[in-house]
Amino acid sequence: MNAQPTPQTAGHPRRWAILGVLVISLLVVVLDNTVLNVALRIIADPQRGLGATQSELEWAINSYTLVFAGLLFTAGILADRLGRRITLITGLTLFGIASLISAYADSPDQLIAARAVMGLGAAAVMPATLSIIANVFDPRERARAIGVWAGAVGLAVALGPILGGFLLEHFWWGSVFLINVPIVIVGVALVAILVPESRDPKPGRIDVFGVLLSIIGLTLLTYGVIKGGEDGFGEPLSWGPIVGGVLVLIGFVLYERRIEFPSLDVRLFGNRQFSASTGMIGLVFFAAMGSMFFGAFYLQLVRGYGPLASGALFVPFAVGQMVFAPISSNMVKKFGPKAVSTAGLLLVALGLAAWLPIGADTPIAVVAFAFFLMGVGMANVMPPATESIMAALPREKAGVGSAVSNTIRQLGGALGVAVLGAVLSSVYRDNLGTATDGLPGAAADAARESISGAYAVAAQAGPAGPALIQSANESFVTAMHWAAVGSLVFALLGAVVAVLFLPGKRPAEQPAPVLAEEQGVALAEA
Repeated sequence: MNAQPTPQTAGHPRRWAILGVLVISLLVVVLDNTVLNVALRIIADPQRGLGATQSELEWAINSYTLVFAGLLFTAGILADRLGRRITLITGLTLFGIASLISAYADSPDQLIAARAVMGLGAAAVMPATLSIIANVFDPRERARAIGVWAGAVGLAVALGPILGGFLLEHFWWGSVFLINVPIVIVGVALVAILVPESRDPKPGRIDVFGVLLSIIGLTLLTYGVIKGGEDGFGEPLSWGPIVGGVLVLIGFVLYERRIEFPSLDVRLFGNRQFSASTGMIGLVFFAAMGSMFFGAFYLQLVRGYGPLASGALFVPFAVGQMVFAPISSNMVKKFGPKAVSTAGLLLVALGLAAWLPIGADTPIAVVAFAFFLMGVGMANVMPPATESIMAALPREKAGVGSAVSNTIRQLGGALGVAVLGAVLSSVYRDNLGTATDGLPGAAADAARESISGAYAVAAQAGPAGPALIQSANESFVTAMHWAAVGSLVFALLGAVVAVLFLPGKRPAEQPAPVLAEEQGVALAEA
């Protein structure tokens, strides 16, 4: 029996306790990614870690992203049909088992494979949490609940680097994955006890062909983006999958427009607020995730901070999200989504611009302030954008809406890391100059590949080591500035989208429109 709210109850009676359980479920997924960022350098170490190369480190991140992004949409559809609680429990269980395997991986390849399974579990968890929120909360409270949900992301961003840094300074590298297991056990137990089951009461025929098209298209597109970040976007293994993925997704859209029971009503993208909201999510995550990528290497290598100290410097970003995301719905009511989202994106841009003068000796408080500005900005972009997407679909299709939001976010983040990572690598190599002259061929190649490689070579280079490190630092800082410019451009582009397409403040007597009704779809409640 579906336990969904009715107009009389105006939401599930245990909705705030349920939200707390969903936050725990969300924490473990987000926590893992932020923990991994501070562990990359140790995993690359042959003695303390697995001796992973730069490419293997990227795939430890990207195998997760590839599976996650490729299956998010499908997981949202299945959650609506099979039940959101059982989907959430299944996803958490898979995530916990894969975390245990990751913790005891003996090689980079094993870690990459286990991370892919973690991506499968996370793909089930993420849309289920947001769609359950849409079902247990009345639309009048939903924006506030989504703000708390988004603030939980900030909490995980804060806890991840600190917890990861503490574990890495006291235990072996695998402990950063092992910490997921007890959280998953607690999460599964609480979900089983508190969260009601809900599903689409009239799912219609399953759109098997459309689901397959979405998986193929999203996987090809994500793979091409990842390969572009590694090898450059001029390579056939990069642009080929990207072009193929785009063509398949175009075919998916055309097919969905013609069938009676589509997986996604693509006519929703004709709604300007819906399209603008999805676009803003992709653009802001492109900018933010790219900056997080180069920021982690800057703090641990150029500045020489250990995992715990570098993790602590990400806390201002998280604090900005935790404090401001839960109150963003009140800001939207007072000033309108256009003003709030535009201000948020401009704050993200300002935080990115703060990276432009940062060098090897800049006071570290400047870096912390840049992260804080970005966190405050994202806190005023993500909740209103996510609420607009969820409001555009009837409640029984909440899994699909959540999947759209999370898929765009993952693709934006993957593009940010890939594109800005490619810029970072290219400018770094171009500026390294003659610093590797005189080194053996393999050592010179490693030093030119990345700043991590340069540090590894310098440790074995004797008297020539300090000069190589200085040149590598200078080259990396220059490359970081160019990558920051790229991030800044995309954040400003997001602000332009908000100004042009989001609605302004509505008169006090005018209720907010229900976007689903604008598409001719009424909210259905069981």
